[in-house]
Amino acid sequence: MTAALAEDIGPGDATARALLPDEMPGRARIEARQELVVCGLEVAREVFARRGVQIDVRGSDGARAAPGEVLAYVHGPAVEILAGERTALNFLQRLSGVATHTSRHVECVRGTRARVVDTRKTTPGWRALEKYAVRCGGGDNHRMGLYDGILIKDNHIAALGSVGEAVKRARERAPFGLRVQVEVESVDAARDAIAAGAHALLVDNQPPAVIRQVVELAGGRVEVEASGGVTLANLAAIAACGVDRISIGALTHSAPAVDLALEWEGISSS
Repeated sequence: MTAALAEDIGPGDATARALLPDEMPGRARIEARQELVVCGLEVAREVFARRGVQIDVRGSDGARAAPGEVLAYVHGPAVEILAGERTALNFLQRLSGVATHTSRHVECVRGTRARVVDTRKTTPGWRALEKYAVRCGGGDNHRMGLYDGILIKDNHIAALGSVGEAVKRARERAPFGLRVQVEVESVDAARDAIAAGAHALLVDNQPPAVIRQVVELAGGRVEVEASGGVTLANLAAIAACGVDRISIGALTHSAPAVDLALEWEGISSS
């Protein structure tokens, strides 16, 4: 937040300082301009707090908001409200966008066993916030980083020569408690991974027919996750294959910002 405010304000808000006296109080409201899932209100509170502005939250993260609904009121020095406005809205619009986008995907798998999960395809420096937004939208988090889960991908297998050798090494050397997941692109690769002791499979960029075969092969012995090329258009068909999880990078890397606004309410007496 410090860096975000600094890049916008720099040495000072030239416009507000030229127009408004430092002692002038102000009040404004933050409102939704579209249907959305709210996320980032506490981040906005912290942004404004760093400018000496108070925020009275009316909504809550994870809640749905209708167009025109007031999410919060802010009050304090007018120049500081305006100085923090864009940074606070940038956080709110981005995080609510991820939450809203996630909720649309979650709705597509309702009634199936599949859970929608995110990936590491996040904005650098924003991972914890964006993964929190995914949870607000009803999704689940995959590993936070390279340190809290083992996912053997195609390049790992290519370096070692076989799925079996990769799983064997991972099982022998992994820190206690970390499960071993293997990316597979065929039923044969899935069979090899299960035989080697993998805890979970990630079926990458395969059509529903292949995904369904891997689910049948796994037979509930290991968790099956589908990933790659997942869209709102094909999500329901993938979920119908019986997978446990569907990981979708688009939850974070392609979520559009929602439409929010800060509307001035005139000079406050407080």
